[in-house]
Amino acid sequence: MAHDLQEDLDAVASISVVPTILDVIQQSTGMGFVAVARVTDDRWVACQTLDLIDFGLGPGGELRLETTICHEIRQSGELVVIDDVDASEVYARHHTPLQYGFKSYISVPIYLRGNVFFGTLCAIDPNPAKLSGTVTVGMFRLFADLIGRHLDARADVTDTKQKLDHELETSELRDQFIAILGHDLRNPLASISAGTRILAREEQAAKSKTVIALMQQSVDRMANLIDNVMDFARGRLGGGIGLNRTHLPLGPVLMQIVEEHRSAYPDRQIETDLALDTPLTLDHQRIGQLFSNLLSNALTHGAPDKPIRIGATRSGNTLELWIANAGEPISQADIPRLFQPFKRREGKGNGKVQGLGLGLYIAAEIAQAHGGRISVSSTPNETRFTLRVPAC
Repeated sequence: MAHDLQEDLDAVASISVVPTILDVIQQSTGMGFVAVARVTDDRWVACQTLDLIDFGLGPGGELRLETTICHEIRQSGELVVIDDVDASEVYARHHTPLQYGFKSYISVPIYLRGNVFFGTLCAIDPNPAKLSGTVTVGMFRLFADLIGRHLDARADVTDTKQKLDHELETSELRDQFIAILGHDLRNPLASISAGTRILAREEQAAKSKTVIALMQQSVDRMANLIDNVMDFARGRLGGGIGLNRTHLPLGPVLMQIVEEHRSAYPDRQIETDLALDTPLTLDHQRIGQLFSNLLSNALTHGAPDKPIRIGATRSGNTLELWIANAGEPISQADIPRLFQPFKRREGKGNGKVQGLGLGLYIAAEIAQAHGGRISVSSTPNETRFTLRVPAC
């Protein structure tokens, strides 16, 4: 049957050096019984023992707490060393040596982190022994400290494993929830998008046209959010973002995205310089998604009265694409966190930040899938995101 202090017994049993410690103590002191004991406010339980005198206690064996000197050590926090009970003024008539028949005794407290009392490292023998010397006491202190540190380390590992298991479970549930949510949002959003496009083709009053345009902006923004959420879920659950490379010009893809954003933000100026005349081997849809995320980020955080500037060139087998905006710079402390999922820049303006904080994360994942990376520079004059990827 499992002991009700089995966790403590298992903890001590898991320390591989404990048998060696007990053996070293026995050989160096000649003591016939050596033990690591768990001592609580009402229990004395042997965790590991070395018994050469038939004392009769193995792991899990108990003594009545009030019959032990360890009970007093737990209260005082001080070690006890007795070379010869008969010659001791304190212990000659003490009930413990009289009851158990030992003549020599040593016990040192074992403490855990935070000065928490665990138990004792102790030894007894029916014959007197020279124990009070500096070497023996120092050895016991050292071994007791070593056992305490091993117990702390084991507790840390157990705690870390429990936290990791919890985080893995939470992460899996979150990713599954995101995948299901993204899927269920697509159909009603597609219906709304189709409806706004039908209305936009019909004759409308000026106010209605403005409302429909705003609705379409919201639909497009929501569609982008869903794409990012789905890609995040696929990346976490499926091992990364997959690519479908084709050998086509990239310029038309980027310009279509620019025109879509110009339509959604008619009051913003977007300047382009795309020197991309030859076909490139890339996943054009994914690069377009990356570009759209970076452009949306620039429009969200850039100064509204300053243009967004876009440039792209091919140098050898490397595509370089950059998007720059004026406005409040990104702090150096925030830059390393920009591409982490669910991290968003907190502006100092109205404090309203749209999105889930997945756009830059997805962009970085797409760049990495292509074997490239996105770098960031930010000064009071300009914030620039630059993509560099191999492209032939």
